[in-house]
Amino acid sequence: MNRAVFFDIDGTILDKEHGIAKITPRVESAMRKLQAAGDKIFIATGRPAAFIYGELLNFGFDGFVTSNGALVLVGGKVIFESKLDIEGVKKICAIAESENINYILESYPNNYLPRNFTAAENFCTKIGVDYTKFIRDFDFDKILVSKIECVTERTDAENLDVVYKKMLETPGFTGWADPFHYKSTEIYSDKVSKATGILKMLEYLKIPVENSYAFGDGRNDIEMIKTVGTGLVMGTAGDELKKFGKYVVPSVHEDGVAVGIENYILGARD
Repeated sequence: MNRAVFFDIDGTILDKEHGIAKITPRVESAMRKLQAAGDKIFIATGRPAAFIYGELLNFGFDGFVTSNGALVLVGGKVIFESKLDIEGVKKICAIAESENINYILESYPNNYLPRNFTAAENFCTKIGVDYTKFIRDFDFDKILVSKIECVTERTDAENLDVVYKKMLETPGFTGWADPFHYKSTEIYSDKVSKATGILKMLEYLKIPVENSYAFGDGRNDIEMIKTVGTGLVMGTAGDELKKFGKYVVPSVHEDGVAVGIENYILGARD
């Protein structure tokens, strides 16, 4: 029976801020061995499709779980898409604007970024996203939104924490803020996660959950690691994630994904 293996991006297969800008040769070789054995490989990320690096889009993955499970793609085909309540979106965006917080409204294939949101523009530039392709003028009542990315250059983390909590009180919404300095937060439907996106993918491909694996390192990987048949957690992850993983593998800088594939997937094949 074929297996499905899901990979988070930042801190798992890449770490652009610390020199790992491309999938390393050892990790790529391990991934290719999975595919050669008939297994499927996927990206599972909080990023919307437009935020995924071109080298990953062209790498040869069999599909993508994006926007924390709000959009699932197989071979370029949308097999699942969740849309947020637009009145709730407007409420959250109004709070953001009143608090000098920028936002990007994520969808597929379009993303929406109001003009003069320089903090969001700077954020996109930092992570290598071409925001000039985003729609800058739009009517809330005429668009569909799957996820909200809030970004600010404010430095008062304690006050920002209060604001983000207020946003997340909106019925039907959930999310998480950058825990270190509260410069950004992701807001999405409380009915989706990477785990729900993965389950949609497995159902579509008729692959049993017990034949699924996932690698992750962050808080938004908890549901994914808990749901798949075998969860593999990067060594740099926090204890809140590690306690749910079956295995802990070395860091991205030590080719941890390759170690996990070689020892616990290819090495475990019947």
